[in-house]
Amino acid sequence: MRRSRGRGQVIVDCAVYVDGFRLPGLFTPVDALTEVRSRGTGFVWVGLHDPDEKQMTEIASTFGLHALAAEDAVKANQRPKLERYDDTMVLVMRTVAYVEHELHSVSEIVETGEILLFAASEFIVAVRHGEHSGLAGVRQELEADPDRLRLGPGAVLHGIADYVVDSYLAVSELVELDIDAMEEEIFTPGRFVAIASIYQLKREIVELRRAVAPLAVPLQSLGKPGVPLPKEVRRYIRDVADHHTKVAERISDFDEALTTLVGAALAKIAVQQNTDMRKISALVALAAVPTMIAGIYGMNFDHMPELRQPWGYPAVLLVMVTICTGLFLAFRRNHWL
Repeated sequence: MRRSRGRGQVIVDCAVYVDGFRLPGLFTPVDALTEVRSRGTGFVWVGLHDPDEKQMTEIASTFGLHALAAEDAVKANQRPKLERYDDTMVLVMRTVAYVEHELHSVSEIVETGEILLFAASEFIVAVRHGEHSGLAGVRQELEADPDRLRLGPGAVLHGIADYVVDSYLAVSELVELDIDAMEEEIFTPGRFVAIASIYQLKREIVELRRAVAPLAVPLQSLGKPGVPLPKEVRRYIRDVADHHTKVAERISDFDEALTTLVGAALAKIAVQQNTDMRKISALVALAAVPTMIAGIYGMNFDHMPELRQPWGYPAVLLVMVTICTGLFLAFRRNHWL
């Protein structure tokens, strides 16, 4: 397996860190692990993107990963969780990204991906799925802070978890803007209510909640004593867990707000339909008066009042206009027209 960034190549980056600094040169996973074991210090950080079964099997063989965990890394679509396989911890996290869209569109709003971390004393392997979950920025940030990297693979685990939770916060802020804009439109008189776009946003919030909420338990577990992480890293993890709790509560509030908006939108539609029906009824009443009178005088009987009078036709027209005018004024006064 070659280290490459080209299309179809799985290894994004592979590096050896000793005393907080990255060793120069290019490494394959096998060479990197051999270097760490020969030195007796440091760790390997390997980044993978969408590996297939064969590629993941090679990585699992190199680092001694459990077959079940390697299978999960290939299949993806795992629920966020934390598992232990002997001396290796496996942390699964869902990633999210905001998709730019029109407010009233029914297209995708939140895109999800996945990151699996295999962490042990000598290595950390990050397997990511999805185009939006790149970790180059995390690697650069940690490499600029050797003191953190000296804490070992746990520091990398914390850095990636912190990055993922921060992305939750960023996406939730953008989704909140959508909800605010939709709320403003619903409660603006005379504005069209696109109920389908509200349901679409609610569905996306459900997907966002499914990605975010289950991570709470793994983060809490990582912050407890007994986990094979340095004490300082566990403190950092607990801070990430606090941020995650705030984001999860915000997303839960979004769900409640959208439920309220759906009710408000349906109520507004019902009111609009009632108003339309009143207008239609009023117009029908206005049209019914001349229709009824014209129908009566159009029956062509020989003996009908005013039929042969010269003033009969204008009198009937005057009656029609008078009645219709009275009805129109009454409807306007009662806000039917």
